Amino acid sequence: MTLGILDEALSAGARLKPACEVLGLNPSTVQRWRARGPSGDARNGPRSKSKSALCDSARAEILEIANWPEFRSKSPKQIVPTLLDQGIYVASEASFSRVLRDAKQLKHRETSKQPTKRPRPTPLVATGPNQVWSWNITYLHTLTKGSFYYLYLVLDVWSRKIVGFEVHECESAQHASRLIDASCEFESIMKDQLTLHSDNGAPMKGSTMLATLQELGVAAAFSRQSVSNDNPFSESAFRTLKYRPEYPAKPFESLEHAREFVEAFVKWYNEEHLHSSIKFVTPSDRHAGSDVGLLENRKRVLETARAKRPERWSGTTREWSHTKIVELNPAPSRDGKQTA
Repeated sequence: MTLGILDEALSAGARLKPACEVLGLNPSTVQRWRARGPSGDARNGPRSKSKSALCDSARAEILEIANWPEFRSKSPKQIVPTLLDQGIYVASEASFSRVLRDAKQLKHRETSKQPTKRPRPTPLVATGPNQVWSWNITYLHTLTKGSFYYLYLVLDVWSRKIVGFEVHECESAQHASRLIDASCEFESIMKDQLTLHSDNGAPMKGSTMLATLQELGVAAAFSRQSVSNDNPFSESAFRTLKYRPEYPAKPFESLEHAREFVEAFVKWYNEEHLHSSIKFVTPSDRHAGSDVGLLENRKRVLETARAKRPERWSGTTREWSHTKIVELNPAPSRDGKQTA
């Protein structure tokens, strides 16, 4: 009977897997039945209703209790023990879960609005410098508790070079727009050449900032609300800054002190820091394109050493190829991991 219904659906154009899901079957089960011949489906089926099955009144009671004010924000694993402490047993945690799942109340039973699913930001791809920039603002502690200096930092996603920075006593779209304007002028950015990614802070989305970007011909891209992982390159640079041995153990004494430290850090980061994500070359070398020669030279040195002492290598030499593509917020692959 079941195979007959399935064959009828398949002949009408249905696919095997969706048809099996409707019938509550596994495709491998159907294949096993077909191998047995015409009488493949040998299920007898339940002859009587299970004695442990919940009646309609019991299911209604479970739903009522689960939606009591004190329980509507709790899971079945919390509800059942609480009832037991009161000397009450209604059903097991599994029964509560099944009833709530059938009523579509297992995930959200509060009167508050359900969480909003925000789509991932559009992936940004850079194949060279000055195509995609990332920028953000971080706090620098001052001697006054609760008061901060603000570091504005602009980073090239492809090369990891810091292409602009400033330290101010406040956050504002005016400071941000002036920094972006100066950075674009220094890097000779043309209209429609650059995409600037940031989070959703007020300085990033202020009218002054957006007007500046429009005038410069720079496209704006934003992270999801309260998702710092959407702007990882800036966050990583801030972490490097604050974990440097030179980073002051005490708050910055003045605005000039903070600016001097950041200036020294940027010089080190761009000119001396061998960045792990770009094959241990400096951001400035990669930004200028000289990293290609450096990586080729490393490969030649290793191949020469391997030719002299082949017994020290069990396989090929270390891979030093030039990274040509960098993605910001790449789409997840089929296995659930982000693509590189």
